[in-house]
Amino acid sequence: MKLRNLLAVAAGSVGATALANRLLAGRAGRFQPLLEGDQGTYRWRGFDVAYAERGDPADRDLVLLHGVHAAASGHEFWRLVDDLAEDYHVLVPDLPGFGHSERPALLYSAALYTTFVRQFLADVTDEPPVVVASSLSASYAALAARDVDVAELVLICPSGGVASARRPWLRALLRAPVLGQALFNVIASKPSIRHFHADHGVADLAHVPPDVIDYEWQTAHQPGARFAPASFLAGYLDPEADLGDVLADLDVPITLVWGREADIVPLERGRALAERADARLVVIDDAKLLPHVEHPHAFVEVLEESIRAPA
Repeated sequence: MKLRNLLAVAAGSVGATALANRLLAGRAGRFQPLLEGDQGTYRWRGFDVAYAERGDPADRDLVLLHGVHAAASGHEFWRLVDDLAEDYHVLVPDLPGFGHSERPALLYSAALYTTFVRQFLADVTDEPPVVVASSLSASYAALAARDVDVAELVLICPSGGVASARRPWLRALLRAPVLGQALFNVIASKPSIRHFHADHGVADLAHVPPDVIDYEWQTAHQPGARFAPASFLAGYLDPEADLGDVLADLDVPITLVWGREADIVPLERGRALAERADARLVVIDDAKLLPHVEHPHAFVEVLEESIRAPA
């Protein structure tokens, strides 16, 4: 009798958790892109990758690659696109598994994202583009630049030096249908999103308004949203190549942009990378991991100076 009761309680708990997951997914619903402009689709490996396109196609191609976290997407550049589209042909993809791109239940990896970046740059741009890449995507852009021509690399607080310890148990847990979804719902809750920004993303949370938090919550509660972050949190999205070595070997102008108060990737790392790669380092005060979000006009000035600077 006791075992029967225990099994009934367990079954009820699983059922309640599954119901809570469905209710949250229903609340999120379908959502509209945060970035204005033409919404394009790049067909890659059998599924659709979404990207926003702004500006005159006759202008210089500028590709913006967002960072990687539970609520990531190209919306990260929402404060930049209007200004940049005045002078550049701006392309902002949602990486596979994020945003408005399809989110198949793949075992996402650094190699997959590096290949995606390389092929997107080769197939969607008409000339060697300027590439702006944030945090972990900076490593993918640098690796892709080994094999595809880029005009400039502007890397924002790049992370992913050497592959970290991988935790297959964590990836398996987060990929689990009921419990994994419930755990991810906690990770991607609005309080968690605000906590991430306040602790690591920005020096002043006022730079991430409530409508952006709402958008990030929505994108993190779409079907399949947990699969790419599961690989990220378990360490599978860290490239095996050392970023310093990669940057030092590139024959491409490189600018590193750092928030002075960044803690996940502190400024000391930026100085070391800049010295090793003979790259330009620009530090933006009163900023953390997302200086382009906190100080978009300053970032645009840095970008324009980098592009105008002689190679």
